[in-house]
Amino acid sequence: MKASEYVGFDAVGLAELVAEGEVLPAELEAAAREAVQAVDPRINAVVETWPSDDEPAPGSAPLAGVPFLIKDIAVAMAGRRTELGSRLAAGNVAASDSALMRRFRRAGLVTFGRTATPELAYGISTESVLYGATRNPWDPERSAGGSSGGAAAAVAAGVVPVAHATDAAGSLRVPAAHNGLFGIKPTRGRVSMGPGVDEVFSGLAVHGGVSRTVRDSAVLLDQIRGPEPGDPYFAAQPSRPYAEEVTRPPGSLRIGVLAQAWGGRRTTAPVADALSRTVRLLESLGHRVAETEVGLGADWEEFVVANARLMTVNLTALVDELAAAFGRPVDSSTLEPATLAGYRYGQRVGGAQFLTALAMRNRVARSLARYFDAYDVLLTPTLPELPLPLGTHTEGAETLDGLGWIERITDLSPFTLPFNVAGTPAMSVPVTADAGTGLPVGMQFAAGYGCESLLFRLAGQLEQASPWSGRTPTVWAGNHPAR
Repeated sequence: MKASEYVGFDAVGLAELVAEGEVLPAELEAAAREAVQAVDPRINAVVETWPSDDEPAPGSAPLAGVPFLIKDIAVAMAGRRTELGSRLAAGNVAASDSALMRRFRRAGLVTFGRTATPELAYGISTESVLYGATRNPWDPERSAGGSSGGAAAAVAAGVVPVAHATDAAGSLRVPAAHNGLFGIKPTRGRVSMGPGVDEVFSGLAVHGGVSRTVRDSAVLLDQIRGPEPGDPYFAAQPSRPYAEEVTRPPGSLRIGVLAQAWGGRRTTAPVADALSRTVRLLESLGHRVAETEVGLGADWEEFVVANARLMTVNLTALVDELAAAFGRPVDSSTLEPATLAGYRYGQRVGGAQFLTALAMRNRVARSLARYFDAYDVLLTPTLPELPLPLGTHTEGAETLDGLGWIERITDLSPFTLPFNVAGTPAMSVPVTADAGTGLPVGMQFAAGYGCESLLFRLAGQLEQASPWSGRTPTVWAGNHPAR
C-alpha cells in the first residue's frame, strides 16, 4: 500500500482492511514509515522510529495492524526511550511496559515511534531545546500547539490516523484545535495513570488520543478506559461502547455558549466568527442554544495562583526524581528557563498553600457540576485565537517566574484548564475553518462528569453535518508520490 492510499483511511478503516485480508500489517507500517520520510523533515513531529517488534495481534483486535505513535511522556514501552522532551531525562530507557502501553498492544496497535513534546509537557507549544520546534502542517511557520503537538502534527500530516496524547491543561485539545483534529479529554479516572503513579499534576492530567475521525477516538478510548488496581479515582463504565455512541442521535440538547473566557481574555474576530457559525449549525440540528455565564467557584486570579501551586509542586517533585535517577544537576544545562522557573517556584510553595490549592480544585468541580444540572453541554472556542507564529509562546520566558509562566499559559489558553481542574470531559471539534487563512478553528464542547457518551453522540452528529475529513493541510503525506 502506498502512502497516498494509506492516508485515505482512518484507523478503523485500516483495521477492517487487515481483518478482511486485503492488506498486511507490515504493508501499513511500511506506508506509515514512507509518510514519516515524506513529511517529517518539514514538521519535526516524530522524535524517533524503531523496528516494530510486536507479535502480530489477533485479527479480532479492534485496531489490529494500525500504525501508532506514543507521546514521549507518561507512557513507557519496554526497551524504548522515554525522554520527556528534556535534557534532564535524555537517554532514559523504559525497563517495562506501563499499563497503558499494555492496553495499546492488546488493541492491536503497532507502535513504531514516539512524538515530540515540550519539556516535561510544561507548555502549550512544542518547541523544546532537546528536539527543536514542531511545526503546524497547515502553516509550518505557526505552532502545532502542545503539549501533544508532535502527536497532532503527525496525525494531521497523515503519518498515522490516531496517536497517543495527554492533557493536563489543554495539552490534547489545544493541538487538536491547531491541527484540525478531533480530540477528547476524558473524565478524571476514565483511563488509569498507573501503576507507577496514582495521578499526574494532582489529578489534572489524563490520557487520550487525537484523530482525524470521531470514531477513531471512540474506539481508542474504548480500548484504554477502565481502572487498574489501586487507582485513586473511578469513573463508572459506560452502558455501551463509545464506538456505538458515535452513530446514535444526541437528541435536542441544552447547549450554553461562553464566547469570552474567564479572566477577561477576549476572543479574536476570526474565532468569534467561527463560533457564530457553529451556533447556527447547532440550531439547525435542533439544539437549544443560548449564551450563558459559568461560575468557576473562584475568581480568576485565585484560580491561576492555585493552579500554579499545584503544577509547580508536581513539577518540582518530578525534576528532583529525574535529577536523582540520572545524576544530573538541576540548572540551565538540563532545564529550559520556564521549567527551571517553575521548579524554583514549586520549592517555595508551602504545605498549607498546596492544600488550599486542592480546596480550590474542589470548589471548581462543584461549581461546574451545578452548571451541568442546567445545561447538557457547554460550548466555547477551544482557543481565543488562531495558531500563533513559532516562538510566540516562549518569547521572553527567561524573564518570567513560575507564576508568570502559568499566567502566560492560561492567558493563551483560558478555556481549557477549568475542565482539567473539575475532572470533567471536554472535546475539541474541527467544525469549521477561518475564511481568511484556511486555518482550522477548534470548538470546545464540555459536559458533566462521566458524560463522554453524550459528547461522542454530539461529535458524530457534527461530523456528519459539517464534515472535515476532506480538508487536508499544506504538509500532507498524500501529496507525495511513492518513493
